[in-house]
Amino acid sequence: MTVQLLFVQGAGKGTHDQWDNKLAESLAGELGAGYSIHYPRMPNEDDPRYNAWKAALIDECKSFHDGAILAGHSFGGAILLHVLAEERFTFRPRALILIAAPFIGAGGWQSDDIAALTDLAERLPARLHVFLYHGTEDESVPFAHAQLYAQAIPDAVLRAVPHGDHQLNNDLSAVAQDIRSLAA
Repeated sequence: MTVQLLFVQGAGKGTHDQWDNKLAESLAGELGAGYSIHYPRMPNEDDPRYNAWKAALIDECKSFHDGAILAGHSFGGAILLHVLAEERFTFRPRALILIAAPFIGAGGWQSDDIAALTDLAERLPARLHVFLYHGTEDESVPFAHAQLYAQAIPDAVLRAVPHGDHQLNNDLSAVAQDIRSLAA
């Protein structure tokens, strides 16, 4: 059976086609057959709004089955996490993967568009595997954001990527390794 994987892009002009496409391609290449990667273009990537992205993600996930994996890069990861904490999908996701995601709340970024949640761990689906990947040399979203997520979601697995930039040097081999381990 093919595993469905949603990969949500980050925000910024040209991100879908010029930046995060490299991440989606790296993940697809590392995973190979047996995985179906959905990489939707998010609305207004250069000026993202939570409710628009939330609606797009809910719509994208309508065809997903139990065991699907949800992954998001940067701002897309933060939005994906908040949608998952607020909504219940018709399927049961196996894992949530956040890559260089900014923490929204105390110690992280403030947002007029996304409410800070102080009870993230309690809001996520039961038995959901959560992985946090963050480059130690990320100049866009400091590594401290991953540490804030690790505190907020104590069961999450934090993977520091030594010398990794905001794009994890366009190499998601470690992410693919963890995804494959879920099926083992």
